[in-house]
Amino acid sequence: FMGIVELTLKMMADIAADAFHRVQRFSTDWHANSFAGSTVRKVTRGMWALDLLNDTILIALLPSVVMLVGSTLLLGWFWPLMGAVVAAGSVLFITVTALLSLGYVAPAARLANTWDTRLGGSLADAVSCNAVVKGFGAEEREERRLAKVVAKWRARTRRTWVRGTINGTTQGVLLLVMRAAVIGLALMLWSWGQASAGDVAFVLTSLFVLQGYLRDIGTHIRNLQRSINDMEELVDFQSEPLGIEDRPGAKPIRITEGRISFDNVTFHYGHHRSALYRDFSVDIAPGERVGLVGHSGSGKTTFVKLIQRLYDVNAGKILVDGQDISQVAQASLRGQIAIVQQEPILFHRSLAENIAYARPSATQDEIEHAAKLASAHDFITNLPKGYGTLVGERGVKLSGGERQRVAIARAFLADARILILDEATSSLDSESEVLIQQAMERLMVGRTTLVIAHRLSTVRALDRLLVFDRGNIVEEGSHDELIRLKGGIYRRLFERQALELTKGLVS
Repeated sequence: FMGIVELTLKMMADIAADAFHRVQRFSTDWHANSFAGSTVRKVTRGMWALDLLNDTILIALLPSVVMLVGSTLLLGWFWPLMGAVVAAGSVLFITVTALLSLGYVAPAARLANTWDTRLGGSLADAVSCNAVVKGFGAEEREERRLAKVVAKWRARTRRTWVRGTINGTTQGVLLLVMRAAVIGLALMLWSWGQASAGDVAFVLTSLFVLQGYLRDIGTHIRNLQRSINDMEELVDFQSEPLGIEDRPGAKPIRITEGRISFDNVTFHYGHHRSALYRDFSVDIAPGERVGLVGHSGSGKTTFVKLIQRLYDVNAGKILVDGQDISQVAQASLRGQIAIVQQEPILFHRSLAENIAYARPSATQDEIEHAAKLASAHDFITNLPKGYGTLVGERGVKLSGGERQRVAIARAFLADARILILDEATSSLDSESEVLIQQAMERLMVGRTTLVIAHRLSTVRALDRLLVFDRGNIVEEGSHDELIRLKGGIYRRLFERQALELTKGLVS
């Protein structure tokens, strides 16, 4: 028994680890289109379904089948005709039960599980966005929204349970018919003088024992169907294509300078017919500080995602220090690029762990030094537990500016040759922005830096600006050069922001 327990636990642990391994490597699009709560529900439900499957097969079903076969053979050896009748009835019972479970109950259970997964996703979505819900006083609205999902789940689950009840009732009827047939045949043979009262008593005793095993087998078959249904969505992970896979024999990349080159790159998202980039080429020198400017959807964010190889290009090459990034180990590539995202994402761990995520081997002194450079040390030390403070899920215990500074400290600690700032100061107040901008100036020295910003005040001091429009670089140069281009996109954007700032000051 303990061996079965250990085997089951090992299988559950292995299947969870394998699912997590694959989910971590699914494409950026897959994660963008999936509920985290639904994914977790698929994995946990599949794990416990495996437990039920093992218990059913190894502990329950197998012994019941062995006892049923043995008892039937014993009855057949003592009374062949009766043994044949019981064997035929048992085969009919098991066949009908299996057909009903797999062909009648399973489709309904599969649909019920789909809605169970959606229910988990909807719950997680509402809970994780609770601050927004409270901000709009939308608790009742979310409850009504969830009630619709619950109603669908309840209807699908009810249908599954009703079909399961019909399956169980059919099993009971089959057992009654089998019992009546065996008792009737035994009494008939006794009345004809072909069986004694002792024979009849033996048959009836054997029948009650056999029907107990048959009833158990019917229950175990239903449990098998349930466990298989519950594992289906987890097993489907195996058929999901991984987003970006390393080429066979891919080696770690060595980034020593930070030169970036796009060589005739063509790229389009998914099944989109129109390409965002077509024969796109640009070179960024080592240590150059480059700003990416343009309207929303112009291709700025895609540019940095391609450098990280979150997507593979459709044609052409992207080179980092002369190395084709499609041929190197992607983990080594991303591990040598520091990024501060537009919306900082923190783990529900301590502040020290979040900062050290860029370099887990960092010492406490190194963590604190990075925090000081990011102007985060003072607010951290004022917290009751300092660097040991848990930040809450996605960092909800911190303000937006504090989360931003922790993310910047993480980038300081990474000490990478390539730095990506994805609108890193867009959520900061003016005072914090000045402090962070000064820290960024220090951080960018000697590093190839890409800065995405809609607030053009953050890119004025950069070496070069690339102005994107519909996947093309339509303007290129320093701030002073681009601001003199009459009718230029950059000048138009800059003047519009300056006008909005002036209106804000006047009002």
